[in-house]
Amino acid sequence: MTSQLPPTEQANPLSAAMDSLSPLDFARLMNRIDAAVPLAVAEMLPQIADGIQAIADQVGAGGRLFYQGAGTSGRLGVLDATELVPTFSFPSERAVALIAGGPGAVTGSVERAEDSAEQGRADLVAHDFNAGDVLIGIAASGRTPYVIGGLEYANELGAPTIAVVCNPDSAVAATAQIPIEVVTGAEILTGSTRLKAGTAQKMVLNMLSTGAMVRLGKVYGNLMIDVQPTNVKLEDRAIRIVDAVLGTGRGEAQRLLEAGGGKVKTAVVMGLADVDAAEAERRLAANAGRVRDAVKAA
Repeated sequence: MTSQLPPTEQANPLSAAMDSLSPLDFARLMNRIDAAVPLAVAEMLPQIADGIQAIADQVGAGGRLFYQGAGTSGRLGVLDATELVPTFSFPSERAVALIAGGPGAVTGSVERAEDSAEQGRADLVAHDFNAGDVLIGIAASGRTPYVIGGLEYANELGAPTIAVVCNPDSAVAATAQIPIEVVTGAEILTGSTRLKAGTAQKMVLNMLSTGAMVRLGKVYGNLMIDVQPTNVKLEDRAIRIVDAVLGTGRGEAQRLLEAGGGKVKTAVVMGLADVDAAEAERRLAANAGRVRDAVKAA
């Protein structure tokens, strides 16, 4: 009977006696089991690359990035969407995370919310989802009706759809245009997909969103060139980024950052092109925010 279950629901023979292990032996075992996750993700790199490009194309043309999931999968979508704002100065209204059961499901359990495909569609309709947007459906099991309903609606509109699942040959993957099937297998705790499957989903979402932001010019080299200096830690990071690019020393980097209105990109272009803040802003606007192109522009 176990063999008929999807891999994420099967019992892992390696952990059959884990309740008798010492804390150290348990940690060793879980680490050993988790080590398979990046290897499973590696099998999906071409599909992940397709997802990165689809997101960059839609967002670069003015569209929005939507995430849709239930339970842990939905919460991972909320986490990824939320982090885009401070890390890349991405407008919060353009990163929309929908979770079955609504905002209350982020910190609590909303029973059976994931069972409604109709609600998956309705949540997208309520946010005026359209063909210019892009949707990532996240479902460890690969069978969540809420996610399937959303993907079906997005497909009907002609929007790109991406699925992040952890079982093979799933209904969610079959519904998406770009299926990313990271087959993570049995969990150390039977059926607890917040563990290995959740780790895999987080890794994939990291790659999708960060890769898309790189494509959109929100990174210079490997630096957060669009970081929002909204607290002391990030203010210090912004100064260090400007200094790292320009090599001017902290004092001059801080002066440029202040002259550029606290915008790292503006400060960097000011320093590299030897222009004032207004000219740096003009160049960035004319070159889709890409620092390298703005520096070369006349």
